[in-house]
This record gives sequence, structure tokens and C-alpha cells, in this order.
Amino acid sequence: MAVEIKSEREIELMREAGRILALTHEELKKAVRPGISTGELDKIGEEFIRSQGCIPSFLNYNGYPASVCISVNDEVVHGIPSFKRILQDGDIVSLDCGVIYKGYHSDSARTYGVGSISPEAEKLIEVTKQSFFEGFKAARAGAHISDISIAVYDYIKTRGYSSVRDLVGHGVGAHLHEDPEVPNFPTGRKGVKLRPGMTIAVEPMINIGGFEVEWLDDEWTVVTRDGSLSAHYENTILITDGEPEILSRAEGIEL
Repeated sequence: MAVEIKSEREIELMREAGRILALTHEELKKAVRPGISTGELDKIGEEFIRSQGCIPSFLNYNGYPASVCISVNDEVVHGIPSFKRILQDGDIVSLDCGVIYKGYHSDSARTYGVGSISPEAEKLIEVTKQSFFEGFKAARAGAHISDISIAVYDYIKTRGYSSVRDLVGHGVGAHLHEDPEVPNFPTGRKGVKLRPGMTIAVEPMINIGGFEVEWLDDEWTVVTRDGSLSAHYENTILITDGEPEILSRAEGIEL
């Protein structure tokens, strides 16, 4: 496994990609409401990314037909936007997108409630977000990938949730997906040792029910097998000599 260590120049480019990605998520967040279509959200995301001089990471990636993966309720990830898919009051929607700035990617995801959502759905979103931060705290030089995985898993398990096992986080940089893989559950292996200059996307995908998933006929959309709600939260992070750094953020915008 060849894990790339980024130069200062590469890190600066990824910071700028991450800043623009955070602004993109803010635009999407403002647009989420009952009655909007997932196709409209995708259009908003793509137009904003291009307005900032960037390219959507996901559009045509391995044939994916949109710029924002939009997954609703029991859809875990990779939902395909459609102007016929209308968000309803009480839904939860996961928005996963990436940008390319001068050849470097940033990747992040958020899950939002649409209108008024149930306490059960609200808690799932909050726990999923916090599980990322538990993993983030473990992402220190000298630790291993497994320390991130265990931190995420231990947090969600004590709250009665499950972590998807068929999909994992990943390295990110000049390519959208690089080594190493970053599971959100223990695998029994330590994984690579974290070193300053590594950039990884940590992305818990958490279900209220079981961890099992399946793919729909479109060969992209991943859903929970038992139909339970799922949430997704992700950031691109940098391993440093001290505290890890979230690269997919912008000043004044809440993570």
C-alpha cells in the first residue's frame, strides 16, 4: 500500500479545495426544504462549484451521472439526483460532494433534516456527526488507522446504532480515492501508521438498524437492507505533528 505524503504546496491546494467545498455545502444547506427536488439541489451544487473555478469531483467519476450524491432516508450513499424526487417534510437527506481545485480534491458529506423531523432522526444525525469527531480526535501521528475505526465504532455502538461495513473512508489528494482505506468499524488489523502529511476522508455511515446494505438496480444507490434510516458525515482531514486539521472547512461556517 502506497500512502502519499503531501507537500506544503499540495496541502495549500487542498485547503483551498476544502474551503470552496465548505461554501458549497452551505449553499446546499440553505436550499434544503420540503418541496425541492434532489435534481435542483444537484444543479445548485454544480453551479456553485463551477462559479468558484472548480470542477465537481463526482460528475462522471466511474460513470456517476451527477455532481452531488443525494441520499434520502434509508439511502446510505450514492443516491442519484432527480428532478422527480421531491423532498418531503420529515425526510432526512445526505449530501456528499467533492471539488477539484487545481488538480486536488476535497471530499465531505452532511446529513440534514427536511422541515420537522422525528426525535429519532435528529438523534441519528447528531450521533453520526459526533462519531466523526471521535474518530478525528484519534487521527494523530503515530496512531494507526484502526484507532480511528475503533473510536467511531465504540461511540455509535454504545448508542445502539450500527456502522456500514461494505463502504469505508479513504485517502484523498490528487485522486478522489487513494490509499489507505479508513473503515468505521474494527477489522482486527491495525492498518497503516498515521504520519504528518497524510490526507484522508473520514466518513461514518451510520444506521439506526442493522449494518447490512444492498445496491439498487441503478447500481449506485446503497440502501439499508432493513429499511432503517441512515446518516452520513464526512470531512477531509490532514495528519499533522500535533492536532489533526479539518481541510474541508471555511471560516465562519459551522461544521
